[in-house]
Amino acid sequence: MDQFLKTYTSAQHYVNSWRYPVLEKVGVALKLGVLCVAEINTTTSVYPAEDHPDVVLYGIACRDSTVASSLASTYSFKKSYDSYEDLLADPDIDFVYISLPTSLHFEWAQKALDAGKHVLLEPPITSNAREAELLVKKSEECGKVLLEASSWQFHPASHRFRQILDSNEFGGIVRTDAAISSITPVPTDDVRWQYDLSGGSLISMASVIGLTRYVLHGSTPDSILQAAATISREEPRVDSSMLATMRFKLPGIDKRSEQSNVFSTIFTDMARRPAYGLVPRVWELPSIRVETDLAEIYFYNAVTPHIYHYIAITIKETGKTSYESVYQGGPLWKDRGKAFWSADRYQLEAFVDKIRGRRPVWWIDGEDSVAQMRTVDAIYRASGLPLRPTSTMIN
Repeated sequence: MDQFLKTYTSAQHYVNSWRYPVLEKVGVALKLGVLCVAEINTTTSVYPAEDHPDVVLYGIACRDSTVASSLASTYSFKKSYDSYEDLLADPDIDFVYISLPTSLHFEWAQKALDAGKHVLLEPPITSNAREAELLVKKSEECGKVLLEASSWQFHPASHRFRQILDSNEFGGIVRTDAAISSITPVPTDDVRWQYDLSGGSLISMASVIGLTRYVLHGSTPDSILQAAATISREEPRVDSSMLATMRFKLPGIDKRSEQSNVFSTIFTDMARRPAYGLVPRVWELPSIRVETDLAEIYFYNAVTPHIYHYIAITIKETGKTSYESVYQGGPLWKDRGKAFWSADRYQLEAFVDKIRGRRPVWWIDGEDSVAQMRTVDAIYRASGLPLRPTSTMIN
């Protein structure tokens, strides 16, 4: 998430913490442990846990134990650890949130599963499909919950968006176009520019693929028709931007209907400059446009809909556009949730339900995460760039 969005979400949480009382924790709440590098993404882990009655901020570990201790004090974790291994060895911790460079996801998620912890893993789930397949298999063998934290999928706005498309009120899907770019350029020292840490705009902004596949019910492309990467000046294996066109084959609506082709473009850019050198491109927040037989349906700011979003439906015949937004309830959550909840808070609600043996209202299963990485790999191959490197833990 861009620093602008993180800052906005933090300010939003601060205001809401004054407006809405924090619920009292249950007697035996789940204990969360966080693995991070030198800082913590509060919007994805700390704030949702603070507001959940069945989760406590229990432990945090960083590469530097002094930093871990400081973060524990700042965010009221009960414990800090000298290493990731020490945190995973603590039997009191029930689940971990892993916020590490993508290249380390496979290693530390596997170690967490081996240690008997449930895992909430920052997207992308791994560096490539091979790692994803092995990690999902590992979680199934361990009987532990593994979730790729694509939190936008848990927000009521996403569910309403897909409900509109699935209603067939506007006919079948013909085409999709999705784009994600940084509002301001990703800093040159960021890990997303380093190939060895599995950097690159496509994999770092893979939500653009996730949005497309979400609209098409988890399908994978039948073909990558075109993929063109803009290469980093410093690292020829890293894409600063990616433009790709995919073809999906969808089954007919009923037995009498033939398969249909849907053509989808995706665009990612992590070196996007502010307009006129000064103005952050907030109008380019992650969005997707879906063309159907009868309308164009546009979901603005689809990846962080809790900050602000809208769904616009433009009827082709009349040119008239209607708008709607959904922050609470929707077709799946109904009377659960609060209008001020972030997408990550909705996600944590579902994650806790899964751990507790309850049926979550929405879920991303392991096979979907594997299919996501297969699509990432396919686009990298089509662009002529290498796949992101596989962990040395794999023979």
